[in-house]
Amino acid sequence: MTAHLLDDSPLTGHHKRLITACSGGPFLDGFLLTIIGVALTGAGEDLALSASMVGVVGAVSLIGLFVGSLVFGPVTDRIGRRVMYTADLVALIVGSVLCLWVDAGWQLIVLRFVIGAAVGADYPIATALLTEWMPRKYRGAMIGLLSAVWLIGAVVAYLVGYVLTSVYGNGSWRWMLASGAVFGVIILLLRLGTHESPRWLIAKGRVEEARTAVSQVLGREVTTAEISALAVAEEPKRKAGFTTLLRGVYLRRVLFCGLFWMCFAIPQFALFTYGPIILSHLGFGDDTAGATLGQIILNLGFLIGSFPGMRWVESRGRRPLILGSFFLGALALIPLGVWPHAPALFIMVFFMLFAMINGAGNILVFIYPNELFPTQLRASAVGLATAVSRIGAVIGVYLVPVALDGIGTGPTMLIGAGITALGFVISFFWAEETRDRPLAGVSASRPAAPATLTGS
Repeated sequence: MTAHLLDDSPLTGHHKRLITACSGGPFLDGFLLTIIGVALTGAGEDLALSASMVGVVGAVSLIGLFVGSLVFGPVTDRIGRRVMYTADLVALIVGSVLCLWVDAGWQLIVLRFVIGAAVGADYPIATALLTEWMPRKYRGAMIGLLSAVWLIGAVVAYLVGYVLTSVYGNGSWRWMLASGAVFGVIILLLRLGTHESPRWLIAKGRVEEARTAVSQVLGREVTTAEISALAVAEEPKRKAGFTTLLRGVYLRRVLFCGLFWMCFAIPQFALFTYGPIILSHLGFGDDTAGATLGQIILNLGFLIGSFPGMRWVESRGRRPLILGSFFLGALALIPLGVWPHAPALFIMVFFMLFAMINGAGNILVFIYPNELFPTQLRASAVGLATAVSRIGAVIGVYLVPVALDGIGTGPTMLIGAGITALGFVISFFWAEETRDRPLAGVSASRPAAPATLTGS
């Protein structure tokens, strides 16, 4: 078998720098989407937000994420990954800084929408660029790493929120929301000088630019014959536009990616956004700082679980990981629904179990949509799958405070278990095995037959 110039390339210094730069986006995404959970207590007091308004503030970033991913995914496929790679960060930085001057609920809603739209744009940009450069030996683990870094951003958000709340009280919420700009500037600097995706350049007929980029990354002069062979391997069998995603096997794949992502995201975003509130309802922590400390511990569970997930996704396969995560995750939430007034230790044990299980499977939310679609549709598909997932996430996050007040914590946890079980059913019928397959082959329009539970 002839070696593929990109799929079978060694892992170079540029690959490692690209991993760091691409990880910055998910880190900032996790930070910005999570810090609102801590800031809401102080913001709600200072801005006199009603319970329904709190729900809107918590959910509006996801609405922005829906719009941003749906709009900027196709834009990224059209004008390139590198241009969009830094533009979205500028919007994140500006939106975060402006939070310092918020003095009304509607202003906070507008800024959180803008930040969410920029976050939604970054999902297809960074993940597509990394996918198209990575050797297949490392592809799953490195794309999955983006989800782990998202979790690191979420943990850092709670640490920042905990420190600011402990020292300055709930009135520090504006500084919490603005602190994302500091990380944004650092990440923006890291992304300067990134090479454009050679697969995208080839898809656009810019073969010589692709040859130059690959030569610089591999540290040797790539010949015309090598880049021509790559162009033949990457050449689309037919032209495809956004509407291609709305029919046939690609529609099924979009629905699969969006729906399983939704089933991971609803309980996860609920915990990230309202973790302190939920833990307070369950009796963990008598004040905001105590509940936030419990949330930090809980979020570390999501992060810890992602690391064995990155190993299993390559050693066991994508399909066994997604099925196991949904099945065991549902089982972990049931005791919390059945016994919501259990001792604090019991509550934290099962929350930690769910967090670790969810964290392991959650690395697939970037892997599957990037592997299942061709280069000319990849960013559009990731954007569309993100948008589908956020329809349910917006509804779920908005309804969490309503459900906690209306039906109680126990039934709310059981609903989360049901949503997780639904993810298992969807994945059982639709999840394909994409491990160790060439990117151009796995994204072909003919689907692979689902593998067995062992991933064989």
